Amino acid sequence: MPRAFVVGLTGGIGSGKSAAADMFADLGAALVDTDRIAHALTGPGGVAMTAIRAAFGNGVLTEDGALNRAAMRALAFESQDARKRLEGILHPMIRQESERQCLAASAPYVILAVPLLIESGTYRERVQRLCVVDCPEAMQVVRVMQRSGLEESQVRAIMAAQASRAERLAAADDILDNSGTLDALREQVSGLHRHYLALAATAKGL
Repeated sequence: MPRAFVVGLTGGIGSGKSAAADMFADLGAALVDTDRIAHALTGPGGVAMTAIRAAFGNGVLTEDGALNRAAMRALAFESQDARKRLEGILHPMIRQESERQCLAASAPYVILAVPLLIESGTYRERVQRLCVVDCPEAMQVVRVMQRSGLEESQVRAIMAAQASRAERLAAADDILDNSGTLDALREQVSGLHRHYLALAATAKGL
């Protein structure tokens, strides 16, 4: 287990998980973001790229040797086997690097941001607290369509591959309601930050 007090942060696509994670970081939490780790692993010269090239060929690479995310996304949605092979390459690397970053953190507590935390038992076992960023599903769809330019059917296909809203809420220790403004979200994050500082201090016997 990580030595630091670790709060798992998750939410469905378009829920605002990244915004909440950055707010916690602004308040002094250490942020370990598995999305950012994945981007580093699959960027030009990334540690995962040799194995990805061997598994899928040059068709999923950009000119500078990074992962072509659009091509890989299309392949993964067409083929469950392709998705599982990609996950088999990336997930162990992401788990290892996220664990290293959690152990190296010197902040009072760590926010471990994982999009599919509910779906992955290994991450659930690594956190002392689980915080879910929540908003209505219709709002998720609109946000992702505006942000990514995807069709509604594509967004709903992504959502269908994730845990349901009800499953996330049932697993949560804490819930951030992000159906309103960013200021409203920031106020909730500030309250939970104080709560997590107290929990982390208690866990360390302070």
